[in-house]
Amino acid sequence: MRLTYKAVDRQGKVSRGVVDANDITEAANYLRDKNLIPVQITREQKNILDELPFFNKASTNDLILFTRQLSSMLASGLTLMRALEILKDQLENQRMIDVVNGVINDVEEGKNLSTAIAKYPNIFSPIYVSIIKAGESAGLLDKVLSRLADNLEKEAKLKSTVKSALMYPIIVVVLMVVVIGIMMIFVIPQLTLLYQNLGVSLPLPTQIIIALSNFTTTFWPFVIGGVFGAMFAYKKWSNTNDGRLIVDSIKLKIPVFGKLIKETILAEFSRTFGLLIGTGSLVVDSLMETADTTGNVHYKTAIVNIAHQVEKGVTVGDAMSYYPLFPQLLVQLVKIGEQTGKVDESLEKASEYFEREVDEMVKGLTTAMEPFIMVVLGLGVAFLIISVITPIYSLISSIQ
Repeated sequence: MRLTYKAVDRQGKVSRGVVDANDITEAANYLRDKNLIPVQITREQKNILDELPFFNKASTNDLILFTRQLSSMLASGLTLMRALEILKDQLENQRMIDVVNGVINDVEEGKNLSTAIAKYPNIFSPIYVSIIKAGESAGLLDKVLSRLADNLEKEAKLKSTVKSALMYPIIVVVLMVVVIGIMMIFVIPQLTLLYQNLGVSLPLPTQIIIALSNFTTTFWPFVIGGVFGAMFAYKKWSNTNDGRLIVDSIKLKIPVFGKLIKETILAEFSRTFGLLIGTGSLVVDSLMETADTTGNVHYKTAIVNIAHQVEKGVTVGDAMSYYPLFPQLLVQLVKIGEQTGKVDESLEKASEYFEREVDEMVKGLTTAMEPFIMVVLGLGVAFLIISVITPIYSLISSIQ
């Protein structure tokens, strides 16, 4: 069982943490062996939110801070155990503090850092664990952690750039749907009663709006149920093999956004593959692990096939050249890297190139989206105004 403890050392410093033990007595003996005097030992109280994936995962910033700080302390000459203990006191996220406590306990028992962090897959990805394991094998854990922190920062920046491009149109669309819903449910029914009482002849746009409003107000439970049902069905279907193939294929073919998705995948692939190669991982293993990070089944399949060809003696560059998903620039950089023995450096240059491309595309996309959205909103507002005002204008004209 997992027990939380509060203890003091001989200098009177208070420490708190979590320990795995069969009972409180075993936990107390464990703490005394570590020259700690137990003050309080209780069964760990689980928060129901911790069982949910969203709450069970530390943020990217927490992971970057952990990686960067641990790298700096190891480079300064501190032992891994001492570095972890100092780092635990610097962290603010309680979830991350509990994880570091668990890692400290495992390292104290003689386990490697890679083995200790592998117990927390919601925080440390398989690639993260593999890179740490390679760093331990090479005796370059501090340098590997530094490169890993750089990689995490670049990954976070790239994701933030893409999200910023998508956030504006999403917010506008959501607000537009909310406004239209309010109009259909509350405003249009009142105007419909007014038009009926006045006996005004209604133009086609107004009839369309009234029909949509009547349908929405009458069948709104079915509308909401249909929307959620469609979302659920889409989610189930998109998780099937055929569904994933179709959805991922459509994503890559969407005008403008498809290219943005491709450039993002290529940047992630180049950076991660280069990092794994640079830490001394085998090429085939690096390819197989990188395949899971692409988020697209077509790229994943291509990378796995490339790994199988490399196993048969084909170079990575030659194997990549068979797949149109990889541009010639990336293929040539990989081939140059293989010829010079610096594949990781070539891949790093490729990732920097694709990241610049993503930045430029996002800037251009943001600039182009604003007038486009304004035009669409203008047309929608104009249609609503014409639908609402035209009958009233006709009534005033007939009175005059």
